[in-house]
Amino acid sequence: MRRLGQELGRDPMSLYRYAANRADVLDGVTEIVLDELAIFADEPDWQAQLRRIAHDLRLLALRHPNVVPLLVTRPLSTPLGLRPLGTLRPLEQILGLFIRAGFSPTDALHVYRAYYGFLYGHILNELQEYIVDPEENEALLRLGLHRLPAKAFPHLRALGPVLADYDGDAELDQGLTILLSGLAGQLSGPPQP
Repeated sequence: MRRLGQELGRDPMSLYRYAANRADVLDGVTEIVLDELAIFADEPDWQAQLRRIAHDLRLLALRHPNVVPLLVTRPLSTPLGLRPLGTLRPLEQILGLFIRAGFSPTDALHVYRAYYGFLYGHILNELQEYIVDPEENEALLRLGLHRLPAKAFPHLRALGPVLADYDGDAELDQGLTILLSGLAGQLSGPPQP
């Protein structure tokens, strides 16, 4: 709270007029960031909607990389019914999207968990693909893989060129195609009105 007060040019104690504690501030940050994510639960093409949401969430994470740990871990520290409503909005809207697509409510919850588990995992993977020296032409040097013992890490070293040419957008699409084709196979009947 002291650092936030310094950044805002205010006395840290004055912040408590707006937020009860640090947890409130963190919840507020996650709400503000998640509010940038547009979800249209009445979209008839649920797979296209999920692709768009995934790409939007990825871009949101790339714009706010320091907030990603909050998005992933903050819900773990707060029981579902006590979370800020803005953090529950995406869950409610996506459950509606899945139910309208034909998933039972219970299956919709399972699909939501798989979908967001995949998305957060992808985003965390992409953010950890850190390039040591972007100007370096040699992939092993660019990623710092030359520091790894060759005999202990032969696979990582061999994949250097592939790792160096990481395309988060394409990787996300490939993973979504796998996930969505599997989910579509789980539908038992026609979409609900």
